Formats: sequence, C-alpha cells, structure tokens
Amino acid sequence: AVVLDPENQFNVERTLTKDDVQKLIKTCVDRLLMSSSPSLDTIKMQVYFDMNYTNRTEFLEEHKRVLESRLQPVMREITDSRAMTREELEGLYRKIVSCVLLRSGLGSPTDISVVREATAALQSVFPQTELGTFMSLAKRDKERQLRELTQIVTGIRLFNKECGKGGEGIDNLPSILNEAIPSATMNIENELNSTRLHISRYTGLIERQLAENLAEPDPEVVRQALINCRQHEAFLKVLLNDVVVATDQINTLERDLRSVLIQLQNTIQSKTAVPTNQVYPKFISLAKIWTGFQDEMVLLSVISNIQTNLEPFTKSHRDVLPDSVLQPLLTGLILRSDEERVNETSGIEDRVEHAPQFKNLEFLFPETTRNFANLPLQYKGFCGFCIATQDRLLVPGNPLIGILRYKDHFFCFSSKDAAVKFAADPDRFIAHIADAAKRSPELIQLLELHMQFSTITPYGKSAEPGHMIEKPLTKRDSGIQTETHPIETNIDPTYEWNEWEMRRKAIKLANLRTRITHSVQTDNSNFRRQTSTQIYLPKDSETQTKRDKGTSVPKPSIFIAGLRGCQSTTTKAYKVDLTLDVDTHNDICD
Repeated sequence: AVVLDPENQFNVERTLTKDDVQKLIKTCVDRLLMSSSPSLDTIKMQVYFDMNYTNRTEFLEEHKRVLESRLQPVMREITDSRAMTREELEGLYRKIVSCVLLRSGLGSPTDISVVREATAALQSVFPQTELGTFMSLAKRDKERQLRELTQIVTGIRLFNKECGKGGEGIDNLPSILNEAIPSATMNIENELNSTRLHISRYTGLIERQLAENLAEPDPEVVRQALINCRQHEAFLKVLLNDVVVATDQINTLERDLRSVLIQLQNTIQSKTAVPTNQVYPKFISLAKIWTGFQDEMVLLSVISNIQTNLEPFTKSHRDVLPDSVLQPLLTGLILRSDEERVNETSGIEDRVEHAPQFKNLEFLFPETTRNFANLPLQYKGFCGFCIATQDRLLVPGNPLIGILRYKDHFFCFSSKDAAVKFAADPDRFIAHIADAAKRSPELIQLLELHMQFSTITPYGKSAEPGHMIEKPLTKRDSGIQTETHPIETNIDPTYEWNEWEMRRKAIKLANLRTRITHSVQTDNSNFRRQTSTQIYLPKDSETQTKRDKGTSVPKPSIFIAGLRGCQSTTTKAYKVDLTLDVDTHNDICD
C-alpha cells in the first residue's frame, strides 16, 4: 500500500534501492504509529477479520479437528492399554466413561452424579465383561467403537432427560439458542443501524464540502471515516447473514429432535426389552442432532466475539469527528440513507433504456436478464462514477437504473446521468478508481479491486451472499502433444504380481538344496547317443564323378562314478571307461 501510493514516490517498475528500502521502512513505521487514523484502523479491521473469520463449513471442520486432537491422549490411553488384573480393567472402564463424557460434552467427568448416570447408560450397552473382546480389537476398530458408544450413550442420556429420568449436567441447548439468537441479531442490527447513521452523516458532509468547497473538517479525514464505516457495515452484514443461516439451521434441528424423540417413545414405550437394531440407530441420530446444537452454540459465540472485537476499530473516526464537530456542519442538511437514495432513483424515467447506445456496451434490466439479482456487481455495488469523480465517495448504486456490462464486468450507478457518462469512457473511470485505491489502500479489499493489483492477496470468498471475496484463479487454454509410445514396451517374463506365487517359487528353490538326482541306464540305452543328419538340397542338374569315403575312430569317453548320492562322509570315486572299440563303433555308424 505504501509503495503504490503516488505521494510516496516509489517506482514500482524497478527494484528498490537501499535508500528506497530505508525510506519504505520509515514510511511504514510512521503510518503504523499514527494515532486516531481511520484509514489505519480500517486496515487493522480487515486484517483482524481475515484472521478470525471463516465460513460455517471450514469453521466446523476446524472445530472438530481441535476436539479430536484434545481427545487423542485419552483415546491413546484406552487403545494402548494392556490391562490384565481386575483393578486394571476397572480403571480402563472408568477411562472409557470419561472419554464418552468428554466427547459428548454432556456434563463434567468430575461430577459424581454425571459419572454415575453415564456409567449406567454405558453398562446397558457395553458391560464390563466385554472388555476382553474390546481389547482384542485393532486400534482403529477400538476408536470406531468408542465413537459409536459415545453416540449411543449420548442418545440414551438425552432420551432419559426427555422422560424425566436423568439428564444430569445437560443444558437445554434449544432453549438457550432460542434466547441467544434474537439477542445476537438485535445487537448486530443495533450496531449496523448506528454505523449506517454515521455513513449518512459522512456522505452528506462530503457532498456539502464538494458543493460549497468547504475545507473544514479535513476532507481526507472525512473520506477515511466514511470508508471505515462502509467496511464495518460490510463485515456486520456478513455476521448478520451467518446468524440468519444459524437460525434456519436451529429450526431444522428442533424439528428433527422432536421427530426422533417421538419415534423413540413409540418404539420403547413401556417395553422391558427392545431389539438393538431398532433403537441404537435412533439413539445415534439423536446424538448427531444434539451435536448440531452444540456446533451452533460455538458458532454463535464466535460471531458475537468477532462483532465485539470489531467495535474498537471504529473508535478513531468517532474521536476525530465527534458529534460536537459534526452537528454544526450538518445543520439544514437532509440526511438520506442508502435505501432512500435507491428509492429516489427507482422510477421508470430514471432508466437508461433510451440513452444513446455505445459500442460493445450493454445495459441489463430485471425483465430482460435471468438471475438479475445475483449478478456480481463491481465495486461491491457502489457507484463507480461517484468514486472516480467525487474523490472516493462511496454511494450505493441502483441496479434498476440499468447494469452496465463491459468486458464481462457489471457496473451499477447512483443516477442515470452517472451511468451515461461512465459508459462514454469506462476505461478512464476504471483507471481513476485504481488511482484512488492507491491513495486509500483499504479500498482494495472493500471494493474488491484485487484483479487490478496482482500483488495483493485478498480474503477467501464463498459463493454464498454476504461473504468475503476469494483470490481469483487465472485460467487459460493450453495444449500438449506427446509421442504415441514414448517408452518402449518391456515385458518381463519372470515378473509376478501375485505374492503367493512368488512365495511358492521361493519355497521350490529352497527345497532344491536338499534334493538328490537319480538316473537309470539299461543295456540297450547305454551306448545311445544323439545323432544328426545333414542333407544337401536337390539341384536342377548335377554331375558327380567322385566318391567320398572316410573312416572315423571311436571318441574316448570316461565316466567318474560315485560322486552323487553319497550317504557316507567320505567319497569313493572311480573311473569307468566307456570308449567303444573300433569294430563296434563302425557297426553303429554303418
């Protein structure tokens, strides 16, 4: 923000020198040490909200992860236990009861009456005699069974509380939430109304200063105060939207709770024994519904804390511009709220339908555009023309005047004249708004200008209304071409994917070390050997005038016997001469 501000004379097109770095550090320190600066408080407010706020889904996932991490030591003691004696088994059972209480959040493990009730409920579904079976399970199965036992025991205790037979340490969460929700809604709405009152005062004062060319109070301070209030209003709207969602969720949970309790009463009634496959699923459903109430309690507490902690960031503009300073300046001035400004320009004559058509521009209207109310408006719905021409004046636009579509962006305006003038040269006004954001960096987040400042990392955004914006994803088309077969085929005939086949081969090779080769030879086969015959392919014509004849001598052959199959420690080898005599050899050859 300091580098982008043109008043500081930093050149963002080149690398900062040593002197630039020292100047940057000094400027940043001076800005941070400023007292009673609405601009600095707005940036602090944005940082605080970014670090402490998240949407419902992410918050609940993080909350569950934290609870699981806190329960890990207790779970580890149970799953790793090797209890053998009776005392050790009783101690293990007490740990299971404590784990069930801690996970369910229904009462304190140090309260004797709560522990007794939980122990009685646990014994009805998991008696101490089953600890042996439990200890024989794998660690993951033990953890899964502990979670199921927690849900069943929780459901039993909640049902007993409904029947008036127990419920020690269990708060009436639906009743507490039904009281807390209206209170939280009223607190946020009261603070929102107070903020909107300051917005109308600052907006009217800026318009008077522009019209009458007044220099007191400092116009820059008034604009910073207006931006601070607008940011506070945006955050309060986010929190109020979450409270509304929580209200709907609580109503749904209350209906489900009544339905499950009625089903349980009809199933159990006055029976002494009920099949587990009928009641256990209902107990588990009851526990899940109660967990939903607990989640809403935590969410509501976080929302209230964020609302309370946002208030100090709005103190500076009230100190700089107290009522004693504002009242004389607002004398005779008609203050208008955002709703009144929008209603003043909602007539048919205020539309730009009959304005001159500009090239590549289009005005959208409710009756001609689907999902008109859900279009993503630029600058959070504020009039871009007023921001550019009236030095960062934040005035809400009226979509009924006509939404300008330009380069796949949607702009709304506070008047027909503003829409026509902006449409005459949109790029020039967009550049002016970017320059205004350089002077007031808090506008980058408030007006969602992160696309124009690629070095800025914005907040995370949900697609739901009332939430913050998300970091844009840069997309482009790309293609790639590869060879048909970049890697030559390689088939290994000895490859085996089956582990059991590999084991079989390994056993076969190991058994060969203890095996002996046996051979049998007969009188008719002892002189048999391999013979080969070679022929010449026939020719078309040939002449032979010579007869070939030759003789051969027997091939010497000696066999050493007694080397294999020895059963004694000493080896007795002897030679056997298998060489044929000449006559026998010639008879065989013939």
